[in-house]
Amino acid sequence: MKNIRLSIEDGIATLTFDEPDSPVNTMCLQWQDDLAEAAALLVAEREHLKGIILASAKKTFFAGADLKAVMRLIPADAPRVYAEVERVKKNFRTIETLGLPVVSCINGSALGGGWEVALIGHHRIAVDDPRIELGLPEVSLGLLPGASGVTKMVRQLGLMAAQPYLVEGRLFQPRQGAEAGLVHELVADEQQLRARALAWIAEHPQSMHPWEAKGYKIPGGDARSPKMAAALTVAPAMLKKKTRGLLPAPEAILACMVEGSLVDLETAFRIESRHLAQLMTGGQAQSMINTFFFNMNAVKSGASRPAGQARFKPQKVGIVGAGMMGAGIAWAQASRGMATVLIDTDAQKAQRGKAYSEKLAQQRVGQGRMSQAEQQALLARIEAGADVQALAGCELIIEAVFEQRELKAEVTRRVEPLLAAGGIMASNTSTLPISGLAQASARPESFIGIHFFSPVDKMQLVEIIRGQQTEDRTVAHAMDYVRALGKLPIVVSDARGFYTSRTFGTFVMEGAAMLDEGIPAPVIENAAMQAGMPVGPLAVLDETALTLSVHVLDQTRADETAQGRSYTASAGELLVERMVKQHSRGGRAAGGGFYDYPAGQPKRLWPELKNLFEKPDAAWDLREIKDRLLYRQAVETARCLQEGVLGSVHEANIGSIFGIGFPVWTGGALQFIYRQGVSAFAERCHALAARHGAGFKLDPSVIACLQAHQPRW
Repeated sequence: MKNIRLSIEDGIATLTFDEPDSPVNTMCLQWQDDLAEAAALLVAEREHLKGIILASAKKTFFAGADLKAVMRLIPADAPRVYAEVERVKKNFRTIETLGLPVVSCINGSALGGGWEVALIGHHRIAVDDPRIELGLPEVSLGLLPGASGVTKMVRQLGLMAAQPYLVEGRLFQPRQGAEAGLVHELVADEQQLRARALAWIAEHPQSMHPWEAKGYKIPGGDARSPKMAAALTVAPAMLKKKTRGLLPAPEAILACMVEGSLVDLETAFRIESRHLAQLMTGGQAQSMINTFFFNMNAVKSGASRPAGQARFKPQKVGIVGAGMMGAGIAWAQASRGMATVLIDTDAQKAQRGKAYSEKLAQQRVGQGRMSQAEQQALLARIEAGADVQALAGCELIIEAVFEQRELKAEVTRRVEPLLAAGGIMASNTSTLPISGLAQASARPESFIGIHFFSPVDKMQLVEIIRGQQTEDRTVAHAMDYVRALGKLPIVVSDARGFYTSRTFGTFVMEGAAMLDEGIPAPVIENAAMQAGMPVGPLAVLDETALTLSVHVLDQTRADETAQGRSYTASAGELLVERMVKQHSRGGRAAGGGFYDYPAGQPKRLWPELKNLFEKPDAAWDLREIKDRLLYRQAVETARCLQEGVLGSVHEANIGSIFGIGFPVWTGGALQFIYRQGVSAFAERCHALAARHGAGFKLDPSVIACLQAHQPRW
């Protein structure tokens, strides 16, 4: 065996998982073959054995399925996948039904198939380390826990209690697992695992899973029990509301849970295998695995970080501007242990910014996620006031003032001299080119854009913008800072709107253009939701403020004029401008925009939209509307890649989902293209461009760029 070592000593068989030339153990084909051989050897040695220990030679216990192999599957592979999954479970069953006590010694993280391996053990012992992650995140990759995970978790916890771990993919730490009954014993360190396993085996010479016992009943009852049946009546509708029918994996998991609870164990396992084979070969899982595993790991590992640069660990960071963004950044820093100086034009504004952190901390205290002592320590890290001299010695200063070039330049000139030696000056701008803002800096090589998203405490993505003179050291240090906040940094090159704001703008303005064409506003908003966007384009424009869009348009016109060029506004931009200047509809903060916001009631579309813009004779097609909203963003993403604004496919996909809300089911804006094929995408864009304008046009250079960057599995 190459991936499993089997040793027998004093009647104890130890299976040690140790995949060669790999930092982790996976369920690769070689491991599957080794497992079958190990199971056969255990059967042969049964009469001489007292117990079985499952262990790992890696820092983690087991990583799960071989996802690279999944990326190469096609629909015709479904029967083979089904057979392989059934074979794995057969060998699991052989080991756990020998009548011998089986102990899983969990020395590190066990996720997905790794947790299913751990579930072989009748007794599960884990190192009590909060850095260890356990659980079944398959749903986030478009898959389901089909190697017995669904069936065993339901039988262990019951249908309701298992739901968060299966349908939502909730992960847990060893101590949380112990509280839930999923982990049976905790030890202080890895060295204690084997001794405790041997002790348990000695105390339980014969063992089985609780659900193997005659008369065992699923906690809370199966799907036939009256109480459970009542809850399950509405469960599919609630799930459909959440997924909008675009994600088959959660629905398949729910089906496996319910159907599996009504049949014997072996039949439940087969139900799992059939659903898993269908998901693994269906295409969507590959898109989600590509992005949420491979692309995400590339971002988290700092694949775009310039090489050879020293690590940056800022101890004191300053923020100028205590509004919504500045206050959110202060929270992000202080909650991660960074000393923070929050400055505004007067002390009262600064204190209001700090109060935001106090509010968030108090919420966590009430939820039991933070102690009062931790709350006090967090708030003590934020120094709020109006004296800019308090910024002296900061290794990083971020200006988060209003989107006005002159104001940002004034702030830069005033506070940059207060930086510590080698410090970095950053702007939190969402649209203004960094190279232009850097003209106010005495050290443009140390000036960079760090674009947070609102609300900062919830949004994971941070866009780092490299100006024309920004040096590698500055980029590397900005990435280190963002990663220290526990957020996802993508690096983009300088351009108006950068990547996220520029692409997001195409979505909202395409929606506004449709309204200008006479398409009913409810149709536009609902089509966006049905396509998988978080909210409709008109609702988003209201939230970000129509007045802000007009301000950006005015600034763009002024900048183009200064360069001796003219700017032709799009139909969507002109409609938004009319909403503000002719109809005094500035957005939600201004009292109303495309929507009205009656006190104590849900928002509703402004009735006058129908009279002002809707055209009874306007022809529209629902699929075409959905395509316009998604394809327009994908085209702009492809252009950003070709222009060098984006440097990689992984940053495009992660940025589109976590920055602009591109539908999860697609795997991201570029994966949306690659899943259907560049040629098919280009053909559809050609048709859309013929009917709806140059925004959908794909130049040959963009097509060539897409083909050159296409992932090869």
